[in-house]
Amino acid sequence: MVSEKKKQIIISKEDAVFWMGKNGDWYNEHGKFEHPKIIKYFNASIKKDENGYYVHQETSDYNEKVYFPYEDAAFFVVDVKVNENIILTLNNSETIKFSPEHLFTRDDALYLQTPEHRIKFKDSALLKISKFMEESNGHLVFKIKDKNYQVPCKDDL
Repeated sequence: MVSEKKKQIIISKEDAVFWMGKNGDWYNEHGKFEHPKIIKYFNASIKKDENGYYVHQETSDYNEKVYFPYEDAAFFVVDVKVNENIILTLNNSETIKFSPEHLFTRDDALYLQTPEHRIKFKDSALLKISKFMEESNGHLVFKIKDKNYQVPCKDDL
């Protein structure tokens, strides 16, 4: 039995017919995506390699990578669960343990920098985590378990 190699389809971000806006919404020439199942499918398909972020699709015949333009970040925190630890749910449904020392702000938005990604907090997630935040001497501070983490502002990025 001879196994056939799947066709590889790669579309550059310049040729992509969709993109992600600054708040994590998907768009095409007809406007913002509205159908929840399509949005969920696109978000779940986000991957990253040395060439950037892409949406991945695999069928029995081909593997497709469509690199897409995005305005601010490709990954977003969409939910926050607080128990013994704080667990963040991303738009691609992955979960990560929260590390407050990697927070920063830019243009009035909150971000988390991981070794792989810059992750932006959606408003709904920001609301859930805001109970741990306060202003102190003109600086945003994240407070948890008797520890304070000053959140740097990186408006120069």
